[in-house]
Amino acid sequence: MRTFSRRLLAGTGRAPGRWLTAERLELACRMPEFSDPPMDRVAEQAGFGSASSLRQHLSAAIGVSPAAYRRTFQGRDRGPTGRRLVDADN
Repeated sequence: MRTFSRRLLAGTGRAPGRWLTAERLELACRMPEFSDPPMDRVAEQAGFGSASSLRQHLSAAIGVSPAAYRRTFQGRDRGPTGRRLVDADN
């Protein structure tokens, strides 16, 4: 485990816990860009224990709440009918 930790730190510049949190945040941030899942589902699928934990980590990392982050992308890829132009599965 120590060898893995040293190599991950050398390769990414992050300790394993920080690397994992960053990867989870990246996934959690991508999900609301393409769909409107509830924050509980986003947190669960990204590996956070709860929406509360996701909010705390996101606020610490980028300084905004998940709701504010989601509003950044809401409507950006919608057509005149309000329907999404991009599917999350594409």
